[in-house]
Amino acid sequence: MEIFWAVLFFAFSTTITPGPNNVMMMSSGVNYGIKASLPHWLGICLGFPFMVLLVGLGFAVVFERFPHLHQLIKVLGTVYLVYLAWKIASAHPQSIATGKSKPMSFWQAVLFQWINGKAWVMASGAMAAFTSVGGVYWLEVSSITLAFLLMAFPCVGVWLLFGVVLKKLLNNTFAQRLFNAAMGVILLLSVLPVLLELWQFYFSPV
Repeated sequence: MEIFWAVLFFAFSTTITPGPNNVMMMSSGVNYGIKASLPHWLGICLGFPFMVLLVGLGFAVVFERFPHLHQLIKVLGTVYLVYLAWKIASAHPQSIATGKSKPMSFWQAVLFQWINGKAWVMASGAMAAFTSVGGVYWLEVSSITLAFLLMAFPCVGVWLLFGVVLKKLLNNTFAQRLFNAAMGVILLLSVLPVLLELWQFYFSPV
């Protein structure tokens, strides 16, 4: 039980902090409101724990045996995140109001977890820290998955609610465009560590 409380604290501290999921969730709250953002929220809250479960059950072994596959997913994920950063930064409030732009769907959010660098760090870090050689492995993996499931709903939900509250303060087009630009830049900054890693992997001299 003490270990589970430690896992809960780890899940809370990593889930509540800024990252691609939370930045996009807050941006969705500002631009689309709660109702339209619910599929995105549910996709994160259910998709990430499912990813944790699969990683814990040995999915990561596939990438250990085929490292180039993991690298390919990382490259594609980074490119997609940069594209999302541009889409958020350039979103015009008028296009949102007229329905020309749509929030992320449930399945898009679920699949997004697999190209989210922070999600990989959280999932692999939890498995490394809270599983043991002499323990009941499937039970430990289940406990870690449950901890992230319990923490995801309130932690990601806070960012959605914060976005909705912030929308009331952004009561003019200029302020909302400025917010979107700032969120796009923050999302891009969250990708920088992965970009630097990829640069070193492909272009740094051996």
